[in-house]
Parts: sequence; structure tokens; C-alpha cells
Amino acid sequence: MNKTLKISFALKNTYRVNGILFSLKQIPLIKRLLPSTLYSVKGLKIFANVISVLWEILSAFIGKFLYFISLVCGLALLYAGQPANRVFLHIMLFLTIIGSFMNTHLFNPTKDKYYAMILMRMDSREYTLVNYIYSLIKVVIGFMPFTILFGMDRNVPLWFCLLLPFCIAGMKLIYAAITLWDYEKRGFGYNENKLSKYVWGCVALLLAVTYGLPAVGFTLPAIVPIIVFLACIPLGVLGLMKVLTFNDYRAVNKELLSGLTNQMDSTAATQLVKQANEKKISTDTSITSNRKGFEYLNELFIKRHKKILWNSTKRISYICAFAVAGLLLVIYMFPQVKPDFNRLVMNWLPYFVFIMYAINRGTSFTQALFMNCDHSLLTYAFYKKPNFVLKLFQIRLREIMKINAVPALVIGGGLALILFATGGTDNPLNYVILIVSIVCMSLFFSIHYLTIYYLLQPYNAGTELKSGTYRLVMSVTYVVCFVLMQYRIPILIFGIITIVFCVLYSIVASILVYKFAPKTFKIRT
Repeated sequence: MNKTLKISFALKNTYRVNGILFSLKQIPLIKRLLPSTLYSVKGLKIFANVISVLWEILSAFIGKFLYFISLVCGLALLYAGQPANRVFLHIMLFLTIIGSFMNTHLFNPTKDKYYAMILMRMDSREYTLVNYIYSLIKVVIGFMPFTILFGMDRNVPLWFCLLLPFCIAGMKLIYAAITLWDYEKRGFGYNENKLSKYVWGCVALLLAVTYGLPAVGFTLPAIVPIIVFLACIPLGVLGLMKVLTFNDYRAVNKELLSGLTNQMDSTAATQLVKQANEKKISTDTSITSNRKGFEYLNELFIKRHKKILWNSTKRISYICAFAVAGLLLVIYMFPQVKPDFNRLVMNWLPYFVFIMYAINRGTSFTQALFMNCDHSLLTYAFYKKPNFVLKLFQIRLREIMKINAVPALVIGGGLALILFATGGTDNPLNYVILIVSIVCMSLFFSIHYLTIYYLLQPYNAGTELKSGTYRLVMSVTYVVCFVLMQYRIPILIFGIITIVFCVLYSIVASILVYKFAPKTFKIRT
């Protein structure tokens, strides 16, 4: 067992170290200082190993910390008028149920599993059990400080805070055992990365119960989540017995890793991605355009890729509209929540920066541009002339703004309706600022994604991300959006800041694209 764990960690550490070194090599200011024989430099490999080990340790805690301050305690601020312990336990129970089947650890196809069981042909049962038990230990250790810190702060008994991480691990074991029993009966495996529409529907329903019931003033009595959680410990022990006695892990992992096996081959991966996209591209030969030049090229691209570019936007818009209608219904049925909702809309505008970041379609838009247009046209010199680059950038920016503006208008208009329905505001300008600022957030992310695409062009011919700088910029974007969630700023102030920043950023982005994109907008090798 110890030998298997060492080999497992060594495998994971090796590709993580190589990934770190590769990312360093992609950063413009650093890559000139690094030698061409980067992977053989002992000092750099030691440095990367130290980072890898530190990340392995920190990863047990960082995700849990973000989980508590955002999904559990952060959103619990919406229900400040209710008992803190009941809200905490209510949210924790349903989120743990969701996590038990969305984050199983056992049914997650990963590269280290592929390397170990497919390439190195290690014993599937031993490798799976060792890594699964290790992941459960990380769950218990990672949750422990935060269940104590945040739980006791909300008047949850210390003894239960100490047991809660074991309850969470127990619930994961229960679901793992049920899934293995199901596999024995039906012969179908489970893949947490490929959830069915029914599972997603279940997630949506559980999220509605998690956050919707407290919004109307109802939370489970504290004793109910406590009993359910405590029951997970003995049931988890039974689940562990099933996990330990299951003998067909090779078949389960072979099915689980079948898709990943193809993806490890870059040629096969490219073909899979292309085939998936080709099914969504219109082959209607009657599609044409009366425009000329780049406008002609752009209009044909938009029309033929309508499914790729617009379908997800439509779905997001429908979901947002449904959510707004649901909240308005709650406000109508429970008038006592009006002051709370009014206060939230008036002061929680920064929170929507993260929401607009999450629903923005910039990544899929730029990937579609590269795969089905730019990877061919970038081989021509005229395509990279400054005037042409800027012209096409502006045309594409207009299109991505249209795509992202639809859900933004739904959200902005919905927030204005909620503000009006909950008592309104003394300053009518707040309604205008609210809608315009949400749209400006959407416009900012449209500009941002397209700008870094032109300045960093992260894709190779197989549409694989090969830019460490691109990943760094995206990570910084995420962190900034996440930090803004913590601020409470009135609509008028934050809205004006957002609008001004969006205008200034668009000007700067156009200048940067004009000056640098002719050199940076190229296919990566």
C-alpha cells in the first residue's frame, strides 16, 4: 500500500512539475532568462517540486476555505434575520448531498489514473483504494479547521463541528457504495465529469431547496441536519466495507478512462473536438451575405456557427429569466422579505461581477474563432496587418457583445424589477445605473476575453491551451472577481465606477491590439 501511494504521488508530482516548468517557459519576461534545456536544470526542478508539494498541502485547505466563505457563509448573509446555526446546518446538509455525487473522488477520470492503470498497468484495485482513502483523509483534514471556525461562530456545538468532516466523508462513502452496487446490477459505470440531464436537474432542485427555502424564511430545525449527518458515520462505515470488498475496479476504471485514453493522444483529441464542433456548424449552402470584406467573413461565420455561439446564451437567459420570475413570486407571496431583498439589491452590485464573469461566453467564442477560422487565415501575412487586425477585432467585439448582452439585459432588468417590487429607491437614477452597469460588466468581459485572445493567442493547431501567461491572466481575473464579491457598495457609486472603467478599458484594449496583436496573434507551436 505504501509503495502504491509513493508511486501515485510521484506520478502526480512529475506531470505537475513538468506543467509548472512549461508554464514558466511561456511567460514572456521569464522565458528569455530560462535555458533551452529547462527540464534538465536541477535547481529549477527542485523549485518546481517544492511548489508542487506545497500545492498538494494547500489544496486540501484552499478549496474548502473558498467553499465556506462563498457558498456556505457568504450566501448565508442573505438570511441575516434567521438563526445562524439553522442556516449554516441547512446549507451544509444540502451542499454536502450535492458534493457526494458531483465530487466523488472515486469516479473522477484523471491523468494520474491513466498513467498508472493504463500505461504502467498497476493493480487497479490497490491503486484505486489507496488514492480514494487518501482523498477521504484530505477531505477530513481539509474541512476540520473550517467546520470548527465557521461552525462555532454560528453557535454550532464544538463536538458536532469536530464530527462534521467525518460525516461529510461518510456521505461520500455512502454514494460510492450505492454506485458500486448499481454497477454490479446493471453494468454501467458512473463518471462525475459527464453528468446526465437528470443529475443536473437534481442539482438544480437541491440548490433551490438550499437557498430558496431560507429566502422565504424556512430552514430545517437544527436537530434534523445533525441527525442526518451523524447517521452518515455508521452508514459510511458500511459504505467503506463495500468499497474495500468490491473486486472489479479494473473494469470500472477501464470504462471511466476510455474517453481520457483518446484525449491523451493530441491527434485523437483534435479530431474529437473537431467532430463535436462540426455537428453544431450549419452546412446550409444557401447561407450567404451581402456585405464585403471582413464584414462578409464575420457574418458568414456567425450564421454558420449560430448553435455554438447562441444556444448556451439562450439557455442562460432563460434560466436567469426563470430565476427573476421565481424571486418576484417569492416577494409577492412573502411580503416580509421585501426589506431584505431591497437592501441586497441596493448594496450587493459588486457580487454580480463574479456572476457576469461566470456566465460570459468569451472562452467558447474565441475557441470557435480559432478552430474554425483563424487557425487557417493566420497563415496569410495580410491577415496580421495592424489595420486589418484592428478592424476585425472591432467587428468581432461587436458580435461577442451582442451574445453576452442578452443575459446581461435579463439580469439587469430583473434586478431593476426586484428593486421596484421591494419598495424602490429614492433616486430613480439607480434603476438606470443598475441596468447599464450590469450591461457594462458584460461588455467588459467581452472586451477582456477577446483582447487577451489577440494579445496572447493561447491555442496551438490542436486548439490546446499552450500559454502560461494566458492561464495566469485568467487566474488573476477570477481572483479579482472573487474578491469583489466581498464588497458591499451602493448602486450609484459602484455602477458609475463600472461604467467609467469599461469605457477606459475598451480604449486601452483597442490601442494594445493595434500595437501588439500583429506580432502576438499567431499559431502557437
